[in-house]
Amino acid sequence: MSNFNPPAGGNNEGRGNRGPRGPRRDNRDQQDDSGLFEKVVFINRCAKVVKGGRRFSFAAIAVVGDRAGKIGVGYGRANEVPDAIKKSTEGARKHMFAVKIKGDTIPHEVFGAYDGGKVLLKPAVPGTGLIAGGAVRAVLEAAGVKNVLTKSMGSSNHIAVVNATVAALLQLKTAEDYAALRA
Repeated sequence: MSNFNPPAGGNNEGRGNRGPRGPRRDNRDQQDDSGLFEKVVFINRCAKVVKGGRRFSFAAIAVVGDRAGKIGVGYGRANEVPDAIKKSTEGARKHMFAVKIKGDTIPHEVFGAYDGGKVLLKPAVPGTGLIAGGAVRAVLEAAGVKNVLTKSMGSSNHIAVVNATVAALLQLKTAEDYAALRA
């Protein structure tokens, strides 16, 4: 038997005027009016030491995709965060490419590497979900892959992991591609 009595004054006692806490929303992924899915993967703050102190600049890496097999990755740097995000999303839109997907998964197991980042992607049966973390998840969500198993190895640098995932996706081939090679 517990002797705990909730404080008088309701559920929000001692929490100011914020009200009850609801689910957090990640404002960095969004669907824009052109139907493309945008996600900011990482924002890095860089400091340059100058005579008067430190001068900060920001770098952002973003992924843009239509969730149906086309994705793009962009990298932007600026003195302000919104400008860096804008540059990275514009770069991602300019450099979109097609990814071979089979239903809602990938056609076969593939391994991608870029610098120190290494990523293994394995197809999965429907209902498995997107078993991926961080940067790999952002790229696969933008591509429209819903069932896949992944393993990220080596470097955990966001840029290296994103580019390793892209390298893996570029290696994908469907059965029709192999049939065309034989003909």
